[in-house]
Amino acid sequence: MAKIVPKLTVVGAGPGDVDLITLKAIKAIESADVILYDALINEELLKYASKHAELIFVGKRKGCYRFQQDQINELIVSRALSHGHVVRLKGGDPFIFGRGAEEIDYARQFKIETYVVPGITSAIAVPAYRGIPLTKRGASESFWVITGTTKAHKLSKDVALAAKSTATVVILMGMGKLNEIVEVFKRENKHSMAVAIIQDGTTNNEKFGIGTISTIAKVVEDEELSSPAIIVIGDVVKESVALSSIKENIKQESFNSLLPLGELG
Repeated sequence: MAKIVPKLTVVGAGPGDVDLITLKAIKAIESADVILYDALINEELLKYASKHAELIFVGKRKGCYRFQQDQINELIVSRALSHGHVVRLKGGDPFIFGRGAEEIDYARQFKIETYVVPGITSAIAVPAYRGIPLTKRGASESFWVITGTTKAHKLSKDVALAAKSTATVVILMGMGKLNEIVEVFKRENKHSMAVAIIQDGTTNNEKFGIGTISTIAKVVEDEELSSPAIIVIGDVVKESVALSSIKENIKQESFNSLLPLGELG
């Protein structure tokens, strides 16, 4: 029998569109003996797995935890020791609020080889698909990426700091704290600041709403937006207007291959 070499590769699956995954990630999936995958990955990616690979869903969504993080850590180690190569497949990039570093740190305690394959983060790709550049000359020189909900289930204090700046603010996992976020920006007298909310970005189920700090709560209600969604706050949101104005006349299948922004007028 071939000697088992315990190995963990933490892989970023990208924001949802199956084409937005790297070649290195696909190679990792193909070579895996076990794949532990999250709720936010596109399950079509599992078609690249070997027919002999064990596929284990360990996904977490708000209010629904199939596995706690400690259980996932232990599962990674036990499967690596018994099967060999474990791929931990995570949505977006595993080092952007994905606990990828925590899982690697835990596995290393057991002398398991560890690797990471970066993914295209939803924080950048999802707004881009909607024609929203996070930076643009004359509109924004920088951007913040913030988790809306901390480990203690509180609104991140960084939101208040970001609201004082002129930077674009991208908030992940923030829909449950939207009213609090709005109040933070109102305190900075940014009632008319543009806001976009993108649910299930880059997928066929994508939903979108655009408004201002003062109106976004009503937009969410009217458009029936919910998690998982990304909140983008800043002047760059106005750059999506040209794209949104033609979206109604374009089928979703062709929307993913729209002309570059510079050709939209």
